[in-house]
Formats: sequence, C-alpha cells, structure tokens
Amino acid sequence: MQSPNLFLLFTAPLDDVGIPYMVTGSVAAIVYGEPRLTHDIDLVVSLREDMLPSFYQSFPEDRFYVPPEEVLRVEMTRRQRGHVNLIHFETGFKADVYFPGEERLIHWGLDNRKTYRLDERTITVAPLEYVLVKKLSFFREGGSQKHVEDIRNMIRLSGEEIDTGVLEDHLSDAGLLDAWRVICPTT
Repeated sequence: MQSPNLFLLFTAPLDDVGIPYMVTGSVAAIVYGEPRLTHDIDLVVSLREDMLPSFYQSFPEDRFYVPPEEVLRVEMTRRQRGHVNLIHFETGFKADVYFPGEERLIHWGLDNRKTYRLDERTITVAPLEYVLVKKLSFFREGGSQKHVEDIRNMIRLSGEEIDTGVLEDHLSDAGLLDAWRVICPTT
C-alpha cells in the first residue's frame, strides 16, 4: 500500500476547510479489505459554489494541478458523473474527484460516511455497502477482476459490518442483485 501520507495530500486540505467528502474506490476497498497497489485516490466531494475559494486555497497552484474554475463549475453541477482530476506535482499522485449530482446512492453514502484515524489525522470513507455496490457496478461496466477480488476481500475481512438490508436495497436499485448472487452466493 502507498504511504497514507499520499492519501492525506488530498483529504487533509478538505478536512481543514470543512468541505464534505468521502474516499471511495480502491482506497476504500483497502480500508475494508486488503492492501493493494493503487495509482490514485477516488473522492466524492460535496462542493458548493460558496466553497470554491476555500477549495482553490486548499490546493495551491504551485503544488497541485487543479482544473480551471469554469471546468470545475460545469462538472460539479452535472446531474451525474461530474468528474475532475487533481494532481500533486511533487509526487505525481492523482485524485479522481467526483461530484454527487443526483445519484441516490452517492447522497446516501455521504450521509453515512465513516471516519477512521490515519497517522495523526482522520480520513472519511464511504460506507462499506456503498463501496461494495460501486465495485460491483464497475465490474459490470468493465469486467476487471480486481473489483471482484476487492469485493471478496471486503466481505472476508469486514463482512460482519455489512447491513444486508441496506446493501440489498442499493443492489436492487442498481440492478445488481443477480450479479451479486453470482459473485457472492453465500452472503
């Protein structure tokens, strides 16, 4: 696993100015499952227009690539799949930043995120059920077995934390119940 300080490059500034976020993707799968190599951090950021000055101050242009404000404004107001990248120049480490839009699962995830201690800081992570649904969705879209491995590792190591009713509701909403039963027939 990468140094946790790489993750904090992006989460600590958001925490410092009070911009709500949650870590998703492979880093969240690492929190609930097993360490593995990842090349970036995926974040859902609940950014409002009044937060833009704080956001840009948190990621200074001499240390980070941040998209121009007009691009950020367009992406953060998309109904679905709004997305930008942040890049830390010194390390080359990247954050894929997604915006909530109108997706019910994302809003549920933001309302139910969890905070974990990481070094001397904390990191806010999407709920386990959210990560499982998203991983299965990405597997359905692209077929990458890394998503299936992540799912199985999360179930093996954090399965007792799963709220099966919540998970099944979100799987049903996403049309993923049958795929879930194929990948995880015993849960």
